[in-house]
Amino acid sequence: MIELIRAARLGCLGILLAALPFSTASQDAPADLIVTGRIYTGDRTDPVEAFAVRGDRFVKVGTTASVMPLRGPSTTMIAVTDGAIVVPGLHDAHGHFVGLGTSLSELDLRDTPNQAAILEQVRAKAASGAGGWIVGRGWDQNDWPDPAWPTRAALDAVAPDTPVFLRRIDGHAAWVNSRALAVAGITRETPDPPGGRILRDAQGEPAGVLIDTAQALVSRQIPPPDDAALRERIRLADAEARRLGLTMVHDAGAGSREIELYRALSAEGALATRLYVMIDSSEATTREWFARGPLIDPSHQVTVRAVKLYADGALGSRGALLLEDYADEPGTRGLRVTSPERLAEVAAAAVDAGFQPCTHAIGDAANREILDLYERLASTRAGMRTVRPRIEHAQILDSRDIPRFGRLGVIASVQPTHCTSDMPWAPARLGAARIDEGAYPWRSLVETGAFLAAGSDFPVERPDPLLGFYAAITRQAPDGQPPGGWNPSQRLRRDEALRSFTLDAAFAAHAEADLGSIAEGKLADFVVLSRNIMTIPAAEILQTSVLRTFIGGRQVYEKE
Repeated sequence: MIELIRAARLGCLGILLAALPFSTASQDAPADLIVTGRIYTGDRTDPVEAFAVRGDRFVKVGTTASVMPLRGPSTTMIAVTDGAIVVPGLHDAHGHFVGLGTSLSELDLRDTPNQAAILEQVRAKAASGAGGWIVGRGWDQNDWPDPAWPTRAALDAVAPDTPVFLRRIDGHAAWVNSRALAVAGITRETPDPPGGRILRDAQGEPAGVLIDTAQALVSRQIPPPDDAALRERIRLADAEARRLGLTMVHDAGAGSREIELYRALSAEGALATRLYVMIDSSEATTREWFARGPLIDPSHQVTVRAVKLYADGALGSRGALLLEDYADEPGTRGLRVTSPERLAEVAAAAVDAGFQPCTHAIGDAANREILDLYERLASTRAGMRTVRPRIEHAQILDSRDIPRFGRLGVIASVQPTHCTSDMPWAPARLGAARIDEGAYPWRSLVETGAFLAAGSDFPVERPDPLLGFYAAITRQAPDGQPPGGWNPSQRLRRDEALRSFTLDAAFAAHAEADLGSIAEGKLADFVVLSRNIMTIPAAEILQTSVLRTFIGGRQVYEKE
């Protein structure tokens, strides 16, 4: 599948190398690496045959005949064959880098079929004698036979003495036991915090689930990791990203401590994945960074020039802010996680300081309010379009608001696997009319001129970009259901899906001049895939693996 020829020593390879084209005219500046095969550049309609890399950049892209004159005596040759292909380095335009590392070191509750499976993990952890808090993430009551919210009583039965804090898959709800509530001092008299809910039982007692900002009442009691633990989480996330072919991640909300560790690890050569960092919107972090200004790294290793804001919660926990009531809970329209005044204040300050506002908005009301805010800012601040404002998720839109993304120059940062994870229960939340009008409307956004930058929102979803690519072009679950896809008119073409994970994601990070496609002069980030995802049957995409990952011309992963 991949033939690697190192030309430094001819030896028994001399006859093979002699058969390859060689130009003495190119010996003054030979390529360090030449790759041949079926190559999708990300910005051309048809695949090309070869490219050459010198240092950390592509220096020639085109036909084999045009590239081979750059072969020198020390050039490494890679021939990609047997149905494998090369694509640009893949980007995740919305992930939580430390969160990914944390998920790899805590209880993984994704795909648990029922409460009993989770309780067994908690029971085993409590019995291990490890002490401290039991923390995990990934449960989704919508996947259980009984989709009712879980209760503290169930956790109390398996871990009565150890505080337990288990985040829902979307990160917008937490399941806790009585011990955790006691540590946090939460009682029936504790009021719901702004932007959050404490679910209560029939007697008014805390039931064991905390929604959105209410989670902080407990989570702030959990001892924070020290620098060594954070470094290990970053290392785990970096290794996982490289294994999956992710060469850049847009880190959706980091504090100064995490950023300094990113920079330190990058300087030490211990962090390969490129990071485009959105600072968190806490008052301390925004005050520091808006005064400091953006950190723009010409090498794109660690760049800090965006801020993550929150307009609403998540659809699964009925926190997404809707224009009309939830179909399955009349009288409920979701939550404003941040006041409109605070959103306006921070977004304006961000633009003035040269930072890109990236605002979480899932419900149609939240998306409209953020589009209105961005439109007002565009009328008062000349730099609004320059910073390239984004809406993170843009899941449920009123049809009248869809064209506003393109018209206002607002990037839609979408996560295709959110659609395929949510489709079994989203119709119950929203009703048929809202689903048909504007649920995960990728095709409508593209056709009205919006940029789509694709990601996963890991660890909410799995970080595999091939799973996201599959979801974008099929709108089906991995088992191929439903036939034809869910709202198939909103599917993306394969070239559009690839761009959303490469060149358009790079545009969303102000990096399209250097990243996102295989083009002369750009940084040499590319991935070798075992199958041609641009032509094979869609089901086979999920059987495709990453064979090699290169960042800046350097191989950072090879499948064993």
